[in-house]
Amino acid sequence: MTLAYDASGTGPAVVLLHSGVCDRRMWDPQVPALVGAGYRVVRCDFRGHGETPVADRPYSDAADVAELLEHLGVERAAFVASSYGGEVALDVAATRPDSVTALALLCSAMPGHAPSAELRAFAEREGALFTADDLEGAVELNVRTWVGPEATDEARSQVRRMQRQAFELQWTAEHSSTPRAELDLARITAPSLTVSGAHDLPDFQQIAQALAAQLPAAHHMELPWAGHLPSLERPTETTALLIRFLQQASTGA
Repeated sequence: MTLAYDASGTGPAVVLLHSGVCDRRMWDPQVPALVGAGYRVVRCDFRGHGETPVADRPYSDAADVAELLEHLGVERAAFVASSYGGEVALDVAATRPDSVTALALLCSAMPGHAPSAELRAFAEREGALFTADDLEGAVELNVRTWVGPEATDEARSQVRRMQRQAFELQWTAEHSSTPRAELDLARITAPSLTVSGAHDLPDFQQIAQALAAQLPAAHHMELPWAGHLPSLERPTETTALLIRFLQQASTGA
């Protein structure tokens, strides 16, 4: 199996996809509650994150996830995804619509989104820090940018650890994901929840609204307290929101 993963619980499958600054440990607060609510929970590390090494050839994160689910015998699953993980979930849902039962997208990225000046400035600053071999500075820039004001010091430390490990894994990587063909979001059939944070960069607020307008049976919710990583910033509240959505999606409510 390509991806490091863990699976626990029994019942309908829920797949947790992490953000680009984290790895599957970002879902530590959610896993026990989802298992307790009667779900089989699967989470994985994308290539170059957590316990999954960088790729040695071109690859697709969505294809990796599909391969993992086939390996586990999971034919249909709900997806809960954060940031870049949301883009991967959209890819899976658009290319394999019958396999996705629900989509909960937390501050999701979206293929084809034109970055704002603020997001471009972040990328330029991060790139300058890499050029200067200032890995610590790049880590701290990401923590400041992506962790919202409600996060605890422990949550910030956890993001710092995950981001630093990802940077260390990716520092000398030569291979990246393959270019993705344009996705037809109209092929997505799953009920969807798009969540944005009031303290996040405007890009992700715009994406959440745009996805809610495009996806079927979609609902947008903005969290007034949240930055970019609500599942870490207020884990109990976010977990309750996710379980409520998954239960409603399964009953068609």
